[in-house]
Amino acid sequence: MKFLGLLLLLLASNAFAHKPSDSYLRVMPTAEGFTGEWRIALRDLDAALGLDADEDREITWGELRTRHAEIGNYALSRLRIASSGESCLISAGNHRVEKLSDGTYTVMSLSASCHGSVSEWTLDYGLLFDIDPTHRGIVTLDDGRQLQTFVLSPETRQMTLSSTSMNGASQFMRMLEEGVHHIWTGFDHLLFLAALLLPAGLRALRESSPSFRALFKEVLWLVSAFTVAHSITLSLAALRIASLPPRWVETAIAVSIVVAGLRLQRSRPRGAIWIAFGFGLIHGFGFANVLFDVELPQGALALHLLAFNLGVELGQCAVVAAVLPLLWYAQRFDVYRRVLMPIAGILIVAVGTAWTIERSTGPL
Repeated sequence: MKFLGLLLLLLASNAFAHKPSDSYLRVMPTAEGFTGEWRIALRDLDAALGLDADEDREITWGELRTRHAEIGNYALSRLRIASSGESCLISAGNHRVEKLSDGTYTVMSLSASCHGSVSEWTLDYGLLFDIDPTHRGIVTLDDGRQLQTFVLSPETRQMTLSSTSMNGASQFMRMLEEGVHHIWTGFDHLLFLAALLLPAGLRALRESSPSFRALFKEVLWLVSAFTVAHSITLSLAALRIASLPPRWVETAIAVSIVVAGLRLQRSRPRGAIWIAFGFGLIHGFGFANVLFDVELPQGALALHLLAFNLGVELGQCAVVAAVLPLLWYAQRFDVYRRVLMPIAGILIVAVGTAWTIERSTGPL
């Protein structure tokens, strides 16, 4: 029953789940300081500044154009870059609009002049952390020879940018952490997994005496099928071998939640592994959307892909490890199988249906 409470909290956490909030800051050194571009999602800026004046869920160019100065002031007030202990003077230039995999972004050009050495900077990033603790700042340093990618969060707001190559182990750990973060904030992926796990082990429970081993074995097969499937398509998509339109992917992920919820509502124990594998292929394309917009170093793409995927698996395993004892305990009660599980199925179908409609018809 405690697990059902956690599930209800999850359902209420994000009525319209998309890819977690990110912004993309690209920095290119110059003799005086640096130039750059900053991509910030319009939906995030709308939450902070209220860009959608007529509240029609569409931000027009007219609404955006009149707020460029305000957007620049808002963003630059949450970014500090210093050289030799003195702050660089950063100014915002032209704005343009760009479509990324998860929606529309404003792209703001930047320029800065710095004192002292321009081979190393200290960067302090605070955009959106006050209103969205799940937000991440993806910072790319392009010195003309290589790309270095960094991930900033409320826990890690500061970093040192240097033309010296970043340690490979450090970059690996950063992408691993980003994989863990993505699965923990990927409410649609977790909800699909939860819908598959809730009836796990019930067939064995009906056919014989209760066995934690039987439950563990079924959950292991489910998670393995999901992992293998999404790893295949994540790799194919990240390596640009195969791809699907983001709207199709996001809508199909929502449909997978509806299917899993219907199965849960009807207490059907069979077929879960094939559902996990089949829809896991679609979820892999969803994971890949996170990497599409990050300018990863091509020479180390395979390593970054491995780190991100490993992070997803570690985050997923942590969730399963926390849920499994609660699931084992709850299944001992008839009220779980006869009342709580069907109710959870109805709620999951309702949320999945809402996401399907929103993702297939609304702006991504």
